[in-house]
Amino acid sequence: MKTKEHLLDGVPELLILRLLAHEEMYGYQLVSEIHRRSRGAFEFGEGCIYPVLHRLVEQRMLLERQQEVSGRTRRYYRLSTAGTKRLAKLESTWQRVSETIAACGLEVRHA
Repeated sequence: MKTKEHLLDGVPELLILRLLAHEEMYGYQLVSEIHRRSRGAFEFGEGCIYPVLHRLVEQRMLLERQQEVSGRTRRYYRLSTAGTKRLAKLESTWQRVSETIAACGLEVRHA
């Protein structure tokens, strides 16, 4: 199932920041890790992830470095101090949303 990005606004950013909080990664690695760790529930393609990465670099939430790998330039990303703060804010918001949904007795039903 292809993930509907517009239904999950903010989720790619949260996932990217969480992954990069643990280790430096390059773009395609992030795409693969999100898919793998979500057990296929999230299939954000490169067309979704790369614009978020570029925006986060522009906003100074991420730091990037380039490295030549097999004759190609690969960009690696890691959290900046501002990115760490942004992650904390997003996680707090996500926690409140999750608790509110639980308090309302709403649950996800699988078909």
